[in-house]
Amino acid sequence: MTIQTEVVIVGAGPCGLFQVFELGLLGIKAHLLDSLPIPGGQCAELYPEKPIYDIPALPVCGAQELIDRLLEQIKPFGAEMHFGQEVAGVAKRADGRFDVTTSGGLQFDAGTVVIAGGVGSFQPRRLGVEGIDAFEGKQVFYRVKSAAGFHGRHLVIFGGGDSALDWTLDLADKVASMTLVHRRAEFRAAPASVAKMQALVAAGRMRFIVGSAQSIITSDAGLAGVGVKDHAGVEHELAADRLLAFFGLAPKLGPIAEWGLDLEKKALKVDTEKFQTSVPGIFAVGDINTYPGKKKLILSGFHEAALAAFGIQHYLYPEKRQFLQYTTTSPVMHKRLGVPDAPAG
Repeated sequence: MTIQTEVVIVGAGPCGLFQVFELGLLGIKAHLLDSLPIPGGQCAELYPEKPIYDIPALPVCGAQELIDRLLEQIKPFGAEMHFGQEVAGVAKRADGRFDVTTSGGLQFDAGTVVIAGGVGSFQPRRLGVEGIDAFEGKQVFYRVKSAAGFHGRHLVIFGGGDSALDWTLDLADKVASMTLVHRRAEFRAAPASVAKMQALVAAGRMRFIVGSAQSIITSDAGLAGVGVKDHAGVEHELAADRLLAFFGLAPKLGPIAEWGLDLEKKALKVDTEKFQTSVPGIFAVGDINTYPGKKKLILSGFHEAALAAFGIQHYLYPEKRQFLQYTTTSPVMHKRLGVPDAPAG
């Protein structure tokens, strides 16, 4: 059965969710698709507990909290969400509408398509140690979904970027032992974080080794440790029942790369008036797009979603005059949001 809709939004991260809101203000309905099993995109999948400091009017907001707030904000618009669905194909018809199919067998007849898929699906760069795959997801992790799972553990963290340093500092006082391993003495993380880590090392509260993983140590109970060779060639056997590795994530565009859209460095080229791609009727917001001056910030994606909504409205209804109405005073907006008008006087 084909589902007919005005808009299909590909990606349920912050920008995809806010796109629902901006479209809803204009009276446009959308269906939301995501390959992940839950809404939230990178925020929910990669760093749900990390604080975000640059959301307007929110001095600090947890990543998952931001997603929860966005979900609450879009409730009045009743967008249908389909999770665990990767978009397999998008084809433009002669009438200007789009046939959209998913890996799960869903079929859509959509007036427009918005791609809000971040930078594609993420695959972590893995620890290159023989036998490590048997412990991945159990004792070896490439992201932190719940910090509590590491409390009281003997933890070794690999990496030299912000994620590695952030979690080193966050967990240092909560684990039984902590060792940070990085292949160089220089870091890609914020200097302030590096200084704090070095202070913990100097105080004897954790260990830092310049080196790389060579082997794993196992016992009947599972992973018991990891073998590390330092820059001088000396091998260390570190007791560990939990490993965290932050070597970065390799984004993959997946099927989007096959849709015939103009690309630049694995990002979709868009204009800055409507955030439309090279195919009229297909729009892109958030980290997936590129244009002169592009900044990969959540707040930038929110701005893009607002302008894209007007571009989508014009594509769907080219004869309709567009009016900019304000949520503060517009009775139409209040009705769509489910907010009763304030009494006059």
